[in-house]
Formats: sequence, C-alpha cells, structure tokens
Amino acid sequence: MRQNTTYVKAKNLLDAARAKGLRVATAESCTGGLVAAALTEIPGSSDVFERGFVTYSNEAKRGMLGIPWPLIERHGAVSAEVARAMALGAIDQSLADIAVAVTGVAGPGGGSAEKPVGLVHFACARRGGEVAHVERRFGPQPRAEIRVASVAQALNMLTSAVTAV
Repeated sequence: MRQNTTYVKAKNLLDAARAKGLRVATAESCTGGLVAAALTEIPGSSDVFERGFVTYSNEAKRGMLGIPWPLIERHGAVSAEVARAMALGAIDQSLADIAVAVTGVAGPGGGSAEKPVGLVHFACARRGGEVAHVERRFGPQPRAEIRVASVAQALNMLTSAVTAV
C-alpha cells in the first residue's frame, strides 16, 4: 500500500516526537483542523498528539487561545503577530511541549491587496522556548491546494521543532 506524502510526514513527526517524549498541539484557522486530522490519521497518535484547537473565528481565537482583542484589531487575524500568539496560546492551554499555528486566506474570496488569497502565516512554539514564524504566499490557487500546502508547511515546522529538541 502506497502512502501519501502527508501521511509519511505525519508518521515521521509522531515517531520523532514519541522517541523524545514530546507532545504536540495544533491551533488552526484556515486549515480548519486538517493538521490535527493528518496527525490523528496515524494509529497510536494519541500518545503524542495532545489536542487541536480549530479557531476559525476571531472570537474562537480570543476564547480558546486567549488572543488579546487589540492584537487582532491592530494586525488582523492573518498576521505574524496573531500566528505567534496562537502558537503560544496553544501551549498555554494544553499539556503540549510543541504547538503549531496556521492562519491565512485560503480563498477564493476574502483577500485584499495587503493580504491576498494564498497568504498564510505559520508559527511554531516550544514550551519555554522560541517561537518560529514563516510567511508563505501560495498564490491564487484553489482553496483546497492552499490548505493542503499549509498542512505540509505546518508538519515541516513541527518536525523541525521536534528535531531541534
């Protein structure tokens, strides 16, 4: 049975985290839980995957992750600042050692000149450590392709964070 790239990335991430005794959480907006779904597709993931937050609305970002309203108002939900706060909020609201956050404009609508369709911000936080940020501009692709590419980026960031521990 041939396994897709996302499955292989998720499995390798879980194996690496398990070997180091690390737990992982996700905070997702435009991916709507797809990163968590990729991780929980792997049998036995429950010893590594701690929890996932799907914070699609600004209210969910505030209520579930503790993102301050002024931060959202000042920078917008699709921003480096909010992505970092989401990752830190996922750490604070979970038992995870490492958390990844995804917020972006998956389209086909909702984009602007400053924040076009395909703009996605990612952040990965380690408990007591640094927060890494990546901005990707996937371009005006179909919604599904932007979301799939975002899952791959999030898994890559989590893998890098686990490897660095």
